[in-house]
This record gives sequence, structure tokens and C-alpha cells, in this order.
Amino acid sequence: MPRTKPEPRSQRSVPSNGPAGDVLTLSEAAGYLRLPEADVLRLVREQGLPGRHVGHEWRFFLGAIRDWLGTSTMAKPNKDAWMELAGVWKDDPYFDDLLREIGNGRGEA
Repeated sequence: MPRTKPEPRSQRSVPSNGPAGDVLTLSEAAGYLRLPEADVLRLVREQGLPGRHVGHEWRFFLGAIRDWLGTSTMAKPNKDAWMELAGVWKDDPYFDDLLREIGNGRGEA
């Protein structure tokens, strides 16, 4: 019987827990969105594009990207949204009481 070389093993074993193509790398997500990688990372920071930083790499779930694309594109960057909320409490008659309760809970006088 002739001897055959065993197939070389890959450096890392990758489990296949789902359909191929459901989890994208940064490069693949950028290709899917037809954007540069830097723009994809900006969308993660500023507009809530769902992604996970795993080790030194990014991973994106294709279904989550599709859901994100289907949401309103009028979403404001985080900083603008927080600035808009800053004045919401100014006319609330219970705000001072709330601040006192928070201070008491923290042990502040």
C-alpha cells in the first residue's frame, strides 16, 4: 500500500457553528458595506454599527449589519444625542430631590 502524506493542519482550528459567511471580518464588512475599513470603524463608534472587537480583530454578524441598515439613517452621533438630552431635566420639579437622594445614596452630605 502506498504511503501518502497527511494533509497539513492549519495553524488555528476554526469551529463551524453556523452557516458560512454569517460572521464577517472588518475587511469583509467593509466590502459588504462598500466602504473603507476606517469608515466602518467610525460607524461603529458614532452610529452604533454592531460589531465586536475580539482580541486584535473585529467581527461583525451579517444579520446585525442588515438590521442596522434597516434602521433610521437619521440617527445622531452619540455626542449630539447627549448634548440634546442635557437640558431635559431643567424644568423638572423633582430634579433637585432626585439629586439629593443620589447624593445621600453615595454618602455625600
